[in-house]
Amino acid sequence: QVQLMESGGGWVQPGGSLRLSCAVSGPGFRVNNLTMSWYRQAPGQKRELVATLTPGGYDVNYPNSVKGRFTISRDDAKNTVYLQMDALKHEDTAQYLCNAIKDVFTYWGQGTQVTVSS
Repeated sequence: QVQLMESGGGWVQPGGSLRLSCAVSGPGFRVNNLTMSWYRQAPGQKRELVATLTPGGYDVNYPNSVKGRFTISRDDAKNTVYLQMDALKHEDTAQYLCNAIKDVFTYWGQGTQVTVSS
């Protein structure tokens, strides 16, 4: 069974940065053979795809709202995916969730809260 464990969320002032981590564990689940994504969901809003990293290492799917500010990456040795978030804005406040797809199955982490406030 796979486990996705997010960390790195917290409070940050507008313009600041955070780096979220998603540690993947479970037999046969390696980040370099999974499609890994970060989503976010703010209260009362639908879940939004923020970034995707393909098994081949291509980062795709940044919406215009985060393009140029957020970067998804991975460390194969640590079996961990990251979301570097820079120039954070109030509207980036949300719960951020890690997602993994293997074959036809989708897996979710519990999420980590990011609050951008002055």
